[in-house]
Amino acid sequence: MIKLKKILLLLLFLVCVNSFAQLLSSNMEKKTLALGEVNHLVIKIDNLGSRTVTAAQKNELLPFHFEEIKDSIGSNFNSYERKIEFAVYEEGTFKIPELEFKVGEKVLKTIPYEIEVINTAHKDDQINDIMSNKEVQLEVTDYWELYKWYLLAALALIALIIAIIMFVKYGRKSKDSPVVTTNQTLKELESLKKKKYIEEGNYRSFYVELIDISRKFITRQYSIPADVLLTDDLISLMKQNNTISQENEKIVEDVFLRGDLVKFAKTFPDQQMMEKDFTEIRDFVKRSSKDIEFENLRKDV
Repeated sequence: MIKLKKILLLLLFLVCVNSFAQLLSSNMEKKTLALGEVNHLVIKIDNLGSRTVTAAQKNELLPFHFEEIKDSIGSNFNSYERKIEFAVYEEGTFKIPELEFKVGEKVLKTIPYEIEVINTAHKDDQINDIMSNKEVQLEVTDYWELYKWYLLAALALIALIIAIIMFVKYGRKSKDSPVVTTNQTLKELESLKKKKYIEEGNYRSFYVELIDISRKFITRQYSIPADVLLTDDLISLMKQNNTISQENEKIVEDVFLRGDLVKFAKTFPDQQMMEKDFTEIRDFVKRSSKDIEFENLRKDV
């Protein structure tokens, strides 16, 4: 009788302990999966007694290879339930280790799981189209919608090439034409005139700038390197070249030689001489287009 009482007391104690202890259970739906197939893991904890459950955050409970699709948590006063949907996209055997859940100060762990993932597709499997191919008749507007940007890009490229050719052929030529060079030099001569070197008797500055303007003009207009040649060499080259008329050659020769003498203080021209040299250089510049026309005719012949 005493022995029976002890057994009853022990059973009663165990029942009381189980009544207040937290019970963790887990269930894995499938142990073998096809690639990308969805599986379910359910974890439950009972007898919480208002205790807080702490675990990994949503979508971070399972290891790396397991792609979590859905992770839902439900809890109340006495129970906690976590349902996870996941898939694996690699073949092989993968393990889910013990998962820890902290209830109050106590740590509970699930049992580990091992899942095999297989590829159910085979090389010889026949793939059938959902629908049979259908021929569609395209109209002009359809082709335009398909290829309009290619056509517009091609036209833009052609227009750009034509513009570049026109610029190279005509734009540069017009900029360097004899008339443009003549007008530019005449403006430079007018600017020199306004400095009143002649009226003030500043012959040195006058001849330095007059010859500098003339050298640049000859270089651009006649393609003779007057800007780098010494006066004697320039005169010799002009006579050999025959591009500049004899009348204009004579003017350039006289003014340039006089400018050299002024530079080295070997002559002191008066106001009348400076006026004459300025006028002759200006007339030479104006007549230069005739030299160019004659040279072009000679080349054509």
